[in-house]
Amino acid sequence: MSEKLLCLENVVKRYSNVLALNNATFSLDSGKIVGLLGPNGSGKTTLIKILNGLLTADSGKVEINGLAPGVETKKIVAYLPDNNYLNSYMTVRQIVNFFKDFYDDFRENLAYEMLEKLGISPDTKLKTLSKGNKEKVCLILTMSRNAKLYVLDEPIAGVDPAARDYVIRTIINNYNPEATVLISTHLISDIEQVLDEVIFIRDGSVVLHKSIDEIREEHAKSVDELFREVFRW
Repeated sequence: MSEKLLCLENVVKRYSNVLALNNATFSLDSGKIVGLLGPNGSGKTTLIKILNGLLTADSGKVEINGLAPGVETKKIVAYLPDNNYLNSYMTVRQIVNFFKDFYDDFRENLAYEMLEKLGISPDTKLKTLSKGNKEKVCLILTMSRNAKLYVLDEPIAGVDPAARDYVIRTIINNYNPEATVLISTHLISDIEQVLDEVIFIRDGSVVLHKSIDEIREEHAKSVDELFREVFRW
């Protein structure tokens, strides 16, 4: 059993002639909020899909709590994709009940508590909600799980700037503190205040993995500034 919560070693994934992941290697401890950062086409989404068992690596090793991605890891990984995947004709209550039945670690009371704070009635049909509120419901459902690893793909991309603080607070206040949160985002300046570590990925390879403190000490820069320097934005 691995001592690390998440380990990737020399993970390779190809699509025809495109090398999406090129010997990607890193490991994460429990109890961290980690930013997965890179430009479009860098391999972030491919990596996330492998972690969630939606794709299989061509080679290399992936372990989550000592297990290869599969049925058992789905029980401990909470995944928020970058698109709304819920049935829009269901009520919020029906969706909550679906999650409660599907996931043993789902905290129903927490979900309803967060919905109440947002002023969203459980009897509202999802299709009647604004795009931003639909995305908040998706986030609430994900963060209501008592998971070991939360994988969030662009959780603040679809909400307006005023709502981003709510999303960030929801993430940091409701995840299991012994778990790790892996957040893929382009909006680095909005999220870096809550990050413990960052992983920079380019052309499918991990080019940097450091703590926020190391970046500040070694580079005297914010994460956003270092990202722009490394990727020449």
